[in-house]
Amino acid sequence: MIDGLFDEFDSVSAKQWKQKIQFDLNGADYNETLIWKSNEDISVKPFYNLEDLKAIPEVPNTKATPWQICQTIFVANVEKSNQKAIKAIQRGAESIKFIIPNQDISIKDLLENLDGIPVFLEFQFLSETYIKKLNAWQLEHNQKASFKNDIQIQTDIIGNLARTGNWFHTINSDFTEFKSIIKQTKSFKIDATLYQNAGANMVQQLAYALAHANEYLNAIDSDFNTETKQTFQITFEVSIGSNYFFEIAKLRALRVLWNTLASEYDINSHCHITATPTKRNKTIYDYNTNLLRSTTECMSAILGGANTICNLPYDAIYKKANTFSERMARNQLLILKHESYFDKVNNPSDGAYYIESLTSQLAEKALTLFKDIEANGGFLKQLKEGTIQRKIKESATKEQQQFDTGETILLGTNKHPNPNDVMKNELELYPFVKTHQRKTLIEPIIEKRLAETLEQKRLKNE
Repeated sequence: MIDGLFDEFDSVSAKQWKQKIQFDLNGADYNETLIWKSNEDISVKPFYNLEDLKAIPEVPNTKATPWQICQTIFVANVEKSNQKAIKAIQRGAESIKFIIPNQDISIKDLLENLDGIPVFLEFQFLSETYIKKLNAWQLEHNQKASFKNDIQIQTDIIGNLARTGNWFHTINSDFTEFKSIIKQTKSFKIDATLYQNAGANMVQQLAYALAHANEYLNAIDSDFNTETKQTFQITFEVSIGSNYFFEIAKLRALRVLWNTLASEYDINSHCHITATPTKRNKTIYDYNTNLLRSTTECMSAILGGANTICNLPYDAIYKKANTFSERMARNQLLILKHESYFDKVNNPSDGAYYIESLTSQLAEKALTLFKDIEANGGFLKQLKEGTIQRKIKESATKEQQQFDTGETILLGTNKHPNPNDVMKNELELYPFVKTHQRKTLIEPIIEKRLAETLEQKRLKNE
């Protein structure tokens, strides 16, 4: 019925729109007044239209599966962690991520009564023997259980190196165990949250995640045939910031980039994206604003096509895990899914001129940086030389200056602070960068929040 409805209206070109805007500016310069540049060196225009979409090369289908609500649990006590996971599932969580600190943890007891629930296991150690025992138990369990365990083992030795400055053991030993583990699990993870939380811009985050993944693909390429590689499950874990539309585009660009890289190695071109809100913009003062920040960040993750979303409790940076804040974090996602219907439309951002343009530009710039990294020896070589760390520091310093001058605003911290807000007696965790003197092979990449220096001054003056 709508065919021909708009035929009587002439189409308006981008040039005509620009001329109209220029006229309304009364002599002010169009570029200086209305075009601004992001930290990724992307010029953002005041309007986008179909001409922008036509100028973008056709990209592979980036369709994502419906997203799941995930609860993250650090396993200090097996029985308590198991009960916490069961209660989280009963209260709306759809998957569980367990962080396993040591080899004394019994996976059998940890997963009691969690059959059929997607479970992600992140290990803070590297042990082929432990994984063999886990796989043997899982195989035996699945033969008896009515609902099979859905377990994904997440191994990331380079992520550990970048975060701590050291391998688990040695480079050769780590890669040998890594290959043996993924022969059993057919999965590995690229933890890109570190780059965002340390201050890398979005182009760097994407390029480093891709170069990080490429080190693994180079290492395992000759060990598996194409048929086996097509069964692999690759997970990218990313942090989402508050630049709403850019973050949507970042996730979409990640899928495009992975599709391009995966096709070169004949490996599964689908990747699983797990997203969590960034820590970088979270604050200890006026902490309730963290709820607003994490809500929009989760919205960006959903619209960008994340498969799994683990929300960050509003008080996670200064308070130990507690039932109230974890329930609040889970309820944010439940509201987005069941009351705001963010699970009803697949790829709602597809075709949006602005987002499509951002996606294309981020992917193109990240691919250029990735090629530069590879031309200069690859990600591990540049980590060893300190190039990656230096580039992240430069980006972080620029962002810090924007915060310090008020160009970047965190409400309640560097804008409209509440002078009566006191936090000294509320801190259960140390919320600032910790320094420990120890020997490392490389300089570790350090996560740091924007508000740390200002908060330390306020605490001192309380």
